[in-house]
Parts: sequence; C-alpha cells; structure tokens
Amino acid sequence: MEPQTFPGTLKSLAGIADYVLQAASHSGLDKRATYRLRLAVDEIATNIVAHGYEEAGLTGSIQIAAENLGDRLRVILEDTAIPYNPLVQATPDNLDAPIADRPIGGLGVFLAIQGCDRFAYEHQDGRNRNILEMNLTPHPEPTP
Repeated sequence: MEPQTFPGTLKSLAGIADYVLQAASHSGLDKRATYRLRLAVDEIATNIVAHGYEEAGLTGSIQIAAENLGDRLRVILEDTAIPYNPLVQATPDNLDAPIADRPIGGLGVFLAIQGCDRFAYEHQDGRNRNILEMNLTPHPEPTP
C-alpha cells in the first residue's frame, strides 16, 4: 500500500486504524493477528501524539506505510516527535497485581510489543521509526 501521512493529532487515530485494517485485508492477515496489529499500532500512534507531540508542545505528523513481505506484513510508523524507544521501557514487574495497585503507564506499550511477531525501533535523521511485523501464516493454537 502507498504510505499515508496524518496530522499528529488524536483525530487521526481512526484514519490510521483504517489504513491498518486495509493493509491487513489486502495481505490476507487472519482476524486475530489483524486485531493485535491494529491494537499495537493504535497504542504506538496514541503515544506518539500524546507524549511525543502534545506533552512536548510540538506539532507534527505520523507517516504510516505497509508492505507485504510474502511471509509477513510490515507496518512502519514514522514521526518527528521527541525520540522515544518503546523497547527501553522496562517490562512491568507487577503484571499479576490488581490494576488498581499498578502505577499508571507502560502496560499498553508492553502489550502492543508483545502482540506483534516482531517489533523494532530506529531513530535516524530526526525521525522515530516503529516497525511492527505480523506473520501471514497463523500460529498454531496452543493445546490445553
């Protein structure tokens, strides 16, 4: 699919989600993987807008691109917000604690990364690149 650029605002999240759904459909990604990918992209895009642009007092855009690599679908989000590598955030150590007892923040990014088959981050030439990949062949269901 051709890349699209959206304003770095919360109003753009619906358009970004639609782009992901179209890319997944065109690539033949199964429903479960499509849901996980859309959720992951939404979490990353929301953090770009809320923390990378709005909290930093910046304006900018988010470019999204999707590519069918034959055995997997790759989605790349690029932005010019403040640099932020989601992979350096520590894994929450209290995943078994009740939600009310956990500190706010971090769980959404953790779940987004865990929901992808592959996730990478790059910062180059003043741009953040979040690279999310989903296998096009479904994983076998775990047996009970």
